Amino acid sequence: MQLFDWVILIVTLLFIVIYGAWKTKGSKNVEDFILGNNETPWHVVGLSVMATQASAITFLSTPGQAYHDGMGFVQFYFGLPIAMVVICVTFIPLYHKYKVYTAYEYLEKRFDLKTRSLAAILFLFQRGLGTGLTIYAPAIILSAILGWNLTYMNIVIGVLVIIYTFSGGTKAVNVTQKQQMFVIMSGMFITFFLILHYLPNDMTFTSALHIAGANDKMNIVNFSFDPEEKYTFWSGITGGFFLALAYFGTDQSQVGRYLSGRSVRESQMGLIMNGFLKVPMQFFILLTGVMVFVFFQFNPVPLNFNPNNKAMIEKSAYKGEYNALEQKLDDLSEDKKVINLLYIDQLNQDYDNPILRKELVALSNKEKDLRDRAKEIILKADSNSETNDKDYVFFHFILNYLPKGLIGLLLAVIISAAMSSTASGLNALASTTAIDIYKRNIKGEKSERHYLYATKFFTLLWGIIAILFACIGTLFENLIQLVNIIGSIFYGTVLGIFLVGFYIKQVQSKAIFYSAVLSQITIFIIYYYAIYIFPSGEEKLGYLWLNFIGAMLTIVISLLLQWTIFRNQKVVVA
Repeated sequence: MQLFDWVILIVTLLFIVIYGAWKTKGSKNVEDFILGNNETPWHVVGLSVMATQASAITFLSTPGQAYHDGMGFVQFYFGLPIAMVVICVTFIPLYHKYKVYTAYEYLEKRFDLKTRSLAAILFLFQRGLGTGLTIYAPAIILSAILGWNLTYMNIVIGVLVIIYTFSGGTKAVNVTQKQQMFVIMSGMFITFFLILHYLPNDMTFTSALHIAGANDKMNIVNFSFDPEEKYTFWSGITGGFFLALAYFGTDQSQVGRYLSGRSVRESQMGLIMNGFLKVPMQFFILLTGVMVFVFFQFNPVPLNFNPNNKAMIEKSAYKGEYNALEQKLDDLSEDKKVINLLYIDQLNQDYDNPILRKELVALSNKEKDLRDRAKEIILKADSNSETNDKDYVFFHFILNYLPKGLIGLLLAVIISAAMSSTASGLNALASTTAIDIYKRNIKGEKSERHYLYATKFFTLLWGIIAILFACIGTLFENLIQLVNIIGSIFYGTVLGIFLVGFYIKQVQSKAIFYSAVLSQITIFIIYYYAIYIFPSGEEKLGYLWLNFIGAMLTIVISLLLQWTIFRNQKVVVA
């Protein structure tokens, strides 16, 4: 980090915070604070929806995911465009018809208070954890690589977000997310083209894709029916569809973005914009990670990208053993560079040499073996160490290979992304707590200003809670997976409640409430026995299926319970 990087980073972040607070200060009532007076144009709705989902975890973890596992993760998003169409046709018109502040307010109109409260509480629990993670994810990477204090980083990011979210509510979130998306995408495009520029001079983009393909990084679509496979076409088009339907259709952090639209049509256009752009955006971010992989075929690469592990090994009795593996990796890197250059030369002559391709695969397998042995040494030195380094790959490239100024810009990208998703989370948590829990259960008439101040208070409270979650967080597998796993555990049940409410008019409040409780308990059991207790990569069920199972369980059990209630009523009457 040079002085110029610090200037770029600080100026960018301060501009976003000050602009957001200044542009949206002085909310007059709850409608203004939560719905932004329904003044948001469709393109801002679309950008806000994208920015809410595109957290720092997206830009830290996704390239690392592609570096290790290739492009297959993009299948996770295959169901998203279909979900956008369903939400536009069914969800948005109903939300606007009932003039709701939150998605869960609809459930009381359709069922009863306890069903509304159950859905709101499930949302508050998972989104509270998720919002803490959106702060924690960039903080832990920045603190590990730059040596910044982790707790201070959590507090700084959290406080920056609280300032403008507390000040302007939904308007502030929408206004700042426009700036944040511009910073984010500018930084990513510049980085992508710099990676291509850093590749050997005689290497084309097509050649880079050939090298990635030879190393199984370009397997975009997997049609396997194996439920143990995390990412397949079928899990993406079903589990991914249900996750997207639940997230964009019932999660207040997203619902709040398009409820602020000027009209039903503007809200719909914003979501359709997201449906068109989200998959290409994720494809591009994954492709950036694959290009980082290609770049490291010609440049030195660490045994483990997490610098904490290297620092810990240097102080342990296993230093010599680890250094010996590093030397082997250095030698292997030279061999990789030679073989890759030969392979490129053959490609330039329009010949995809199968012998060289096999040699590339063999060298990659040797490198993987060295990395696995390094992880074993790290665990021997400290059994509590996190050996998974996917979240550090992209950041290692940024700090070691980008020119001055761009490091500051990419840090601004990561922190801006953290702020955008955290702001939406806090706004949604505060809105849900104030409207669905506090306002619905408080006795006596209160003024609009009272509820405005209550919503602001809950914004501050949830901001503090999110910071505390971030401060006690621990790195788990891959951060982008962790966020989606937490969502998948809860989203299916909540989505099932909404689907029954929208489409199955026969089911009443008692049946849906108890079916939701039974469904959620069942999902906890399935998650524990099919996913949690197994080491990474050995799960018996891909977590995406939890969304589908949770929704289907809620629907089926509610129908069975309603039929039982109806039959018992007939018996009593008879």
